[in-house]
Parts: sequence; structure tokens; C-alpha cells
Amino acid sequence: MTYSRRTFVKTAGIGSAALASSPVISLAKAALANTVEVINPLNRVPLSFIIDDSTPLVNMAHFGIPQFAEVFPENYKQDWRSLPREIPDSFVREFGEWCHENGVKGKYSIVPYPACTGWVNRFIPGWSKSELQDSLQLVRDLMMPDWDIHPEMISHTRAIDIKTGRPFPTASADFMENWGFSQTKSADELAAYQAYALQILKDVGLPCEGITTPGGYGSQNRDNLARGTMEAVRDVFGAEVPHYFRDLFTEKGKSVAPVVKLASDLDSNDPKCVVSVIGCTGDWFGGWDGLTPGDADKFITEDLSSGRMVDVIESGEPAIMVCHWPGIYYNGEKKGFNIFKTVVSRLHKKYDHLLWMKNSEIARYWAAKELTAFTSSKGKISIKAPFGTPRFTIRVTDKVRQPRMVHNGETTPLQRISDGKALKANTWYKDGSSTVLSFDLAKGASELLL
Repeated sequence: MTYSRRTFVKTAGIGSAALASSPVISLAKAALANTVEVINPLNRVPLSFIIDDSTPLVNMAHFGIPQFAEVFPENYKQDWRSLPREIPDSFVREFGEWCHENGVKGKYSIVPYPACTGWVNRFIPGWSKSELQDSLQLVRDLMMPDWDIHPEMISHTRAIDIKTGRPFPTASADFMENWGFSQTKSADELAAYQAYALQILKDVGLPCEGITTPGGYGSQNRDNLARGTMEAVRDVFGAEVPHYFRDLFTEKGKSVAPVVKLASDLDSNDPKCVVSVIGCTGDWFGGWDGLTPGDADKFITEDLSSGRMVDVIESGEPAIMVCHWPGIYYNGEKKGFNIFKTVVSRLHKKYDHLLWMKNSEIARYWAAKELTAFTSSKGKISIKAPFGTPRFTIRVTDKVRQPRMVHNGETTPLQRISDGKALKANTWYKDGSSTVLSFDLAKGASELLL
């Protein structure tokens, strides 16, 4: 089954073909198939948590539902007035501290103009200026070390005329960010719209390396979405490896590996690409409106034997869970948060080879994994990397004795370890007939002396 990130997304068409990478790189990797294999960082399975619809103070469900209902009244009959207008900073702190203590990392959205209530870089009516500033400071201090910050477009409801900063006057599907607004825009138009959202977060000191699409945004305009994202994130923040979250797949056996797109200028000082980060679960925590109780067993059962996360982890691909902030808070009952705690506890109990990562860290690693070229000769592997990344890990079949990395005239020896579970940067171990080595991959040319 393909699960839409929100039940109200009518235009979501999940799945797209990756744009071709450099054939030279592909041939180089193919020629070395029996010599060098890039594997997961530290030979572990990346894990991450995507939080949508989060933003300072504003409960997006309370303010968003009546705007959605204006366009599709037959689909939105929730009693939005009974939902709290605020998700308090006390909950952000409780959640963020628990996640930090348990090693959880991921992506946390900040909607710049949440449901058209007010601007996070100016003021939001209903809250004092100091309350907004304190909320943003909490994100900077508590969340940013472990979480990527994404804009979820500008309002997540009505499309905004970026010339005036006001919503377009027409309330229809074609002027809602979740539905038709983005589907016929050029890459340049999408880049300008997304840059507008990114600039607001830059104004309040929230750096971004990626974006999240609200609902069906860009679902029928995928190539322009990819290019527009790459251009916007590079222009506003200068990010080397932009990424975005658009899709999730829940079908067993369907790949959820990140997709590296639009790779170009790989031999220059300014290589380019953009990475589509893919979720692997539905929102089985508490729903986008905080009204649909979730089920931990969908992720991993109590006996630890099955569930979507088990399927993906055992495939070796990044396992990225997806939720919505109102459902984690669950109107103060915290049902979604409690389910998440259960899921994390079960995962940590079953597996000892997981690696929590931000979305940006996964995107960077996959760009390096897909685009790094290798040339092998006796006792040496020459490496050409358009993008560097920490904890780059490879498996080689060549004989290894005293491996050393050489970059810009500096030599770094790799230390041998006996237990693969202790693998970290600049270490290696024998694994049967092959050898696993991990090191911080430098951008540019380097050599691995075996």
C-alpha cells in the first residue's frame, strides 16, 4: 500500500524516477564492483524521525482545518474549535530532552507563516513578542543540535503572493499549497517561492539544508520541484547538498533509499546535486490533526518480530519514521509521543546496529555514496569525491595490512579493531574474506593506501 502523508492530499502521486547520475561515475563504480563497495556509515542502519506541521506555538491543525474546509467542506468536518490553539513550549522541551537523552535525530519543521496566523520573523497575533522569541530560542538551543530545520513552504494552507506577502484572494484548490498551486510552476517559480520561505527562517537564525513539502505540493511537478529546491537552498543558505522530503512508501520490498538527483559539475570546485529523502512509515502515532490514535505495533510488534521498521531495517536501507506534530502532542494527552517512546524502546531492544542521523546527514552520505569515484591499483585505491562526509565506510576485497588515508599531503593511519561493533572513523576490521574500513571522506582527491 502507498500511504499519503495526509489523508486530505488529493494530488499526491508517490514515486518518481531518479534523474540520471554521471555515466562516468557509474562505469567507474561498476568496474570496481569486486574491489570496493560503499556500505552504510559505520556498517550500521541509518535511523531518523521526520516531524511535519511543527512550528512555534501554533497548533497547525486548529488553524488549518477551517481553511481546508473552505475548499473541501465535505472532507473536513472535525470539530477544530475543540482542538487547542497552542502546542506549548513546555511540550517541545519535554520532547526534545527525551529525544536527546535517547539519541534520536531527525527533521523538525518550522512553518514560516503558520496557517496565515502571523510571521515567525515578525509576530504572531495571540502571543506576545517575547513568547515567540522564547519559542524560537528553544528551537535553536534544544532542537537544532539533533534536528534539521525545514520550512514547510510558507503557510501550509493558503498560497502566498510573494510580491505582497499576502494570501491570494481566491480560496480554491489551485491557490492552496497542499494541492494545485505548485503543480504547473517552473523550476524558477518554485525556487523563488521556496526561497521566500527559507529567507524567513534565515531571518530568525534557523539554518536550513532542505525543505519539506506540505501535502501534495510538487507531487505532479517533480523535476521542477527537485531543481527549484536545489536552487533555493543553495541561494539562501549556500548548502552544499540540498535535500527535501516529498515522499514516503510503506509497501514491503519497495526501496526507500534516498535518491540523488541533478548531479552536475562533479569535477569542478562547485559540484551540485539534490537528494530526495524518503520516509518509510505512515503517521501511525496520532495523525495530522491529533484525532487518530496510533499503534506502535505497526512499526514494531511487542514481541519484536515484525512491523514496518523491522522490514526496512533488515533490508539495510535508511529507516525514516514520519509523524505530524499535532498527533505527537495529541491535544495534551501525548498519545503520539508515548507511542514513539514505545517504538524507540523496542527498536533499541531488538537491534544494536542502528545509527540515528539527521536527514541532512543521510542526504550527504548518499550523495557521497553515489557520486564518489574509485580507481584501484596494487596496494592503493585512488578516491575522487565531489562531496565529503563523516564516517564513510567501504568494504574491500584487496589485501589490507596497514591502511592509511592520504589527503593534501597529510597521512592519517587507520587503527585495526577486532569487533565491528566498535567501528568508528579511522578504524578497520577483517570481516571474513573482506575488510571494512571507515574514515572521514574528504572532498576532492585522496588515496587509501592498503
